[in-house]
Amino acid sequence: MKKLALSVSFIALASAVSAADLGAVDDPIKLAVNEWTGQHVSTYIAGGMLEAAGYKVEYVTAGYMNMFQAMADGEIHGAMEIWESNVSEQFGEMAAEGKLVELSDLGLEAREGIAYPAHVAEICPGLPAWEALNDCAMQFATAETLPMGRLVDYPADWGTPGADRVGALGLPLKAVPAGSEGALVTEIRAATEKKSPLLITFWQPHWAMSAYDLKFVALPAGETACYEDAAWGPNPDVTGDCDFLPARIFKAGWPGIEDKWPAAFEILNNYQLSTEAQQPMMGAVDVDGKKVEDVVAEWMAANEAAWKPVVDAAIQ
Repeated sequence: MKKLALSVSFIALASAVSAADLGAVDDPIKLAVNEWTGQHVSTYIAGGMLEAAGYKVEYVTAGYMNMFQAMADGEIHGAMEIWESNVSEQFGEMAAEGKLVELSDLGLEAREGIAYPAHVAEICPGLPAWEALNDCAMQFATAETLPMGRLVDYPADWGTPGADRVGALGLPLKAVPAGSEGALVTEIRAATEKKSPLLITFWQPHWAMSAYDLKFVALPAGETACYEDAAWGPNPDVTGDCDFLPARIFKAGWPGIEDKWPAAFEILNNYQLSTEAQQPMMGAVDVDGKKVEDVVAEWMAANEAAWKPVVDAAIQ
């Protein structure tokens, strides 16, 4: 693993922030910690910025799909990495009712899709074209999925995006949910070492994309029309017969956060994280075995110019 990059492209909005009151500094701000390493990095950086401003911070382990009610109830005050392409209808309904407040985009350049290690193209000629999977699905079959091929999908708590897409496209694949992000990486590592077939729902930014030379299957382009008009895609009977929509990653919070902690609201709203900054930190945790708290603390100590102006502008 290369030495942690000292990127300063992290934040560029300090000039747009005006000073605000700290508010209830004796009450901790509770940030949701979800099931994947990148989200841990995003969250602990946000927490470090809040602590630098003078706030107390608590990190609350929360299921991605289950945290929105807790946020609406004020039991959690912020979630730092919400993927619009993989969010429940509940979030939209609660936001429309004013039970949640959407903050700004996080700033990551992201993509989701059906992926495979590069060597799999030799096992399934015709990849990355999605149509090739019609002919070679049996190459991915296991005792669990026969007579269909296996697709390792996201953990069940993240929804069923892989299953939804291969089902809509009519591909002879059965989606099996992974137990965790770590289980997804274990599948990728094992397939790469054994040169065995693997299809997996995955995303970037993630250190494993480059470490294991992952490629995305070229599904029909993800467009809004595909999810609204059944006639749009190759399967005229369903919607969603296409790739993920371009991924927008944003932050959200409890509606009371702005009144209770005005400066914290400004900090979280103006906090941005670049892919170039996040990805090496993910690798330091997952590959080098470092604690996320230590990796983030190291990054923040080396990059005050990248995040401190946002904090200063909110409290001075």
